[in-house]
Amino acid sequence: MNQQDNRNITMVMDFYEMTMANGYFNNRVNDTKAVFDVFFRKNPDNAGFSIFAGLEQVIEYIRNLHFSKEDIEYFRSQHLFSEEFLSFLADYRFSGDIYAMPEGTIIYPNEPIITVVAPLLDAQLVETAILLQVNHQSLIATKTNRIVRAAEGRAVSDFGARRAHNVDAAVYGARAAYIGGAVGTATVLAGQMFGIPISGTMAHSWVMFFENEYEAFKKYAETYPDSTLLLVDTFDVLKSGVPNAIRIAKEVLEPMGKRLKGIRLDSGDLAYLSKEARVMLDEAGLTDCIIVASNSLDEFTLQSLKQQGAKLDSFGVGERLITSASNPVFGAVYKMAAIVKDGKFIPKIKVSETAEKITNPGLKKVYRVYDASGKATAEYLTRADEEIDFTKPVRYIDSQKYWKNRFFENCTFKELQVPIFKNGECVYECPPLKEVRDYVRRQLNEEIWDEEQRFTNPHTHYFDFSPLLYETKMDLLAGDRND
Repeated sequence: MNQQDNRNITMVMDFYEMTMANGYFNNRVNDTKAVFDVFFRKNPDNAGFSIFAGLEQVIEYIRNLHFSKEDIEYFRSQHLFSEEFLSFLADYRFSGDIYAMPEGTIIYPNEPIITVVAPLLDAQLVETAILLQVNHQSLIATKTNRIVRAAEGRAVSDFGARRAHNVDAAVYGARAAYIGGAVGTATVLAGQMFGIPISGTMAHSWVMFFENEYEAFKKYAETYPDSTLLLVDTFDVLKSGVPNAIRIAKEVLEPMGKRLKGIRLDSGDLAYLSKEARVMLDEAGLTDCIIVASNSLDEFTLQSLKQQGAKLDSFGVGERLITSASNPVFGAVYKMAAIVKDGKFIPKIKVSETAEKITNPGLKKVYRVYDASGKATAEYLTRADEEIDFTKPVRYIDSQKYWKNRFFENCTFKELQVPIFKNGECVYECPPLKEVRDYVRRQLNEEIWDEEQRFTNPHTHYFDFSPLLYETKMDLLAGDRND
């Protein structure tokens, strides 16, 4: 079972959230309900999809949301907030509703991943903390999955802690990497908190400390005879490292009835060295000895190594995984979609000269559309108050070819969001992390088109509107108004 993070991170916010909250409170509109959507506009690395991660930490944050005496005193020292508002904060608890896709869901641009329906003040205060959890973990889960797919069945482990941007980035990055398909992590705290398998052997310093490489390997093998994996590139891989590893296998481990588990390459030409090392190990009868590679790997490096015929069995991936170095920003945003007036949801839209920044208005539902073979073909966005007969052909508006009259036929529909909080109380039970990881793999194996999983020029997943939602959006744009 996952260990809970019970820190109070209520103060992890942008200051404008508090200035607006104070303004809403003083203008007596803080209890007006509003709808905010969390969505992103573009897949990292120009990919065909992304992976939603971080929901469990959003839930922990909302559960622990409160202001301490020290927090309130800090705000008082800013000389901006009314005493009535500061008194209100002393007993503050989140009281709204939250809907979200289950963690691990394959996600696409412009669809609501999380929807907050709450008093305006509540909805405004949670913006930054929700975004930072979703943006970070979704980014790392998505990047890791690309690396895992490039490994084509060979194990990928997270080795990234020392290159992460801080402690939380290392720990929660390891969690996200596991969701994305990594088999384990070298980060011990992540293993302890989330039950992720941990692994690690030696650094170059171990080899350098002893009188010679053979003695270093011997001491390690005697200490860990059941899991001896030797780092062979401290001095010379082919002239020293691999020959000494073979000697250890023959002179130390085999007399104990043990086998050399593997060797690790952390520098040099990994393709060439792995092929030469494989020949040497096989000629010594060590055909079961694996070769592990590390050193600035990513999905593109792994593809290149495969093309070169590298003999590598698993990978430890560090900085380019834990920072998503090729595209380090996920870009999820938090935008108002509606307010409640006289018991009705009034749609709101953000208009921009940049077309991709125009939002989709109103309280909505998002469906995944599956064809007769069970493959996900499109996302279907509707108004929440629509009644749609899914037993008949369902008309939709193609967001790119809106002038065409099109229908979903012989399709099934799955609503993607589920209730997470109702009236401030959590009504959702987070699944074990391994189930989240398995859910990702199952979707990719069974539901998501291979064409969307290409690294270069992937198929673009279709994103369609119900006619009523499309009409609502066009009416708002035509009037360029929010009333």
